[in-house]
Amino acid sequence: MNGLHDILIRISNDVLGLNLTDKELHFWIMGVIGIGVFFFIFAVTKWLSKMPFGITMISFLYTMTFMFVLVFAIEIQQAITNRGNMEFADAVIGLWGFLVLFMVYAALALLVIAGRQLFKKYDNDRNTNVKM
Repeated sequence: MNGLHDILIRISNDVLGLNLTDKELHFWIMGVIGIGVFFFIFAVTKWLSKMPFGITMISFLYTMTFMFVLVFAIEIQQAITNRGNMEFADAVIGLWGFLVLFMVYAALALLVIAGRQLFKKYDNDRNTNVKM
């Protein structure tokens, strides 16, 4: 990453003659990356929102992104303060905890949906067999 950073500084200053400071380079590069990611995420979430469980998928992706940031922030904080060990495995196992609990939630939600469908089918069959 540092090599790419140095290349971008050389291109912006030597080739393009922009004479950007490090902060100005960060402003433009991160701005372009951010707006590009925004348009990509906007397109994906718009597409997902049209699917039957789209809002659930969007919520999952947002939460997963939040969890990535949180677990790595905690690991970095442990390294800075020397309270605990900064280990990649800790971050991974923390993310697995969320994934396992989400799978439990998804399984329970599917059971509830399947139960409702069976109840509706049973109720409709019972109502159609009643003679007037």
